[in-house]
Amino acid sequence: MRSIWNGAISFGLVSIPIKLVNATENHSISFRQIHVEDGGRIRYRKVCELDGEEVTSGEIGKAYEDADGTMIPITDEDLSHLPLPTAKTIEIVAFVPADAIDPLQMDAAYYLSANGVPAAKPYTLLREALKRSRKVALAKYALRGRERLGMLRVVDDVIAMHGLLWPDEIRAPEGVAPESDVTVRDAELDLADALMDTLGEVDMDSLHDDYREAVEELVAAKASGEAPEPSEKGAKGGGKVIDLLAALESSVKAAKEARGEETGTDGEEEGGDEGPDADVHSLTDRKASGGGARKKTEPGGGSGGAAKKSTSSPKSTGGKKSTSSTGKAPAKKTAAKSTAKKTAAKKTTAKKQSGSKSAASRKRASA
Repeated sequence: MRSIWNGAISFGLVSIPIKLVNATENHSISFRQIHVEDGGRIRYRKVCELDGEEVTSGEIGKAYEDADGTMIPITDEDLSHLPLPTAKTIEIVAFVPADAIDPLQMDAAYYLSANGVPAAKPYTLLREALKRSRKVALAKYALRGRERLGMLRVVDDVIAMHGLLWPDEIRAPEGVAPESDVTVRDAELDLADALMDTLGEVDMDSLHDDYREAVEELVAAKASGEAPEPSEKGAKGGGKVIDLLAALESSVKAAKEARGEETGTDGEEEGGDEGPDADVHSLTDRKASGGGARKKTEPGGGSGGAAKKSTSSPKSTGGKKSTSSTGKAPAKKTAAKSTAKKTAAKKTTAKKQSGSKSAASRKRASA
């Protein structure tokens, strides 16, 4: 790997010649700006605002812009007279526990490589000292014209350095946290813990940039003249969260299903809410509207007179077997026949009574 800086680590009176190598690389796909009409490249030219002339790099210098817009020229010679003891040295200033460094301060990462055979022994000494102490080294160094803060730690068998932001470059999180008082229940915390345990750990090497891969496939397809296939959109979210507890339960259930774990039997699944289409009725609604239906289906109901008539004895159905209470259509026909027979019997009785009355009246008249 190509070094970007050569210098030395100052470890007390020990000087360790090293080379600085980038520990990370950017895999993001970059695009060029083009003229849509003809596909020509769009380039930026450096032009002086005063005379409108394009200038070369050799004609460009530095200046500090004052608050009123005044430009104060600063030359390289001016900067060279300033004290910068870390211009070629990574100066270790302290050794501290790793958890003393706020991750918010983390910046770029580099590998420090021993520069030459004589540097191997002091380099290994510093590496092993860091391992045994389980501490990291705080250091100052200069890079690209400014002094910076760094942290040295051991990665495998290599000393790595993380650039750190200065403490005064970290903004205080004022006005970021929720202003209203929020109470979190123990049940919600328990479900959050269960979700964390279910998701478990991950192999960092298995994580990759899905979007970058999709862009690469798109570019390859268009370069070969093929029509790019539309990719499937990601799953939509679950909508507006109303019940945090139910959302946590559903999340635990989904995570377990994704990992192939069992979520329990029907009706006993963790987070088994029925979804937005489920109808929920209160007990009072059931008592108000469902009482009659219950009496029809229960033979021992207190006031199930209609049901008893529909399941009358064989005599009322002309010797035929009665149907069960669940057979609604046969029960109605049987009840209708029984009612018709009773009506006919009543009419016959009425005729007999009227006939006997008229016969009695004729006898009294003849007497």
